[in-house]
Amino acid sequence: MKISTRGRYALRVMIDFAEHSSENYIPLRDVVARQDISQKYLEGIMTDLSKAGMLDGQHGKGGGYKLNRSPDQITVLDVLQTTEGDLAPISCLGSSAEPCSRAAECRTLPMWEKFYALVREYFSGITLADLMLTDAGGDNYVI
Repeated sequence: MKISTRGRYALRVMIDFAEHSSENYIPLRDVVARQDISQKYLEGIMTDLSKAGMLDGQHGKGGGYKLNRSPDQITVLDVLQTTEGDLAPISCLGSSAEPCSRAAECRTLPMWEKFYALVREYFSGITLADLMLTDAGGDNYVI
């Protein structure tokens, strides 16, 4: 399993929003400057995170984005599933996979199922609030 740049950037951005949260919307250009991510690339990520219900967005003067839940209510799993999909290590475990005709005799399926469960359990146990506690020194989050 490999997490893409999109997933890693989404986590960096969500930590940024969590650490700079207030009642006001945060302009995307501020996040772009702090995280050194292309604004065009980031706009696509922001659309996904907004559609997933993790961010609220507002256009115009005073607009931008802000978290719509507290950082302790958003997990790494939430963010990665939004940007990466369901994180299934093999195609037959994917959420939209057709039932595998060989599942009953597959000797490796139980192993993959346990691995998949471990990944989901691990990432669902880490919140943005947890990642905010990591002392990385500054606004540049390398994930």
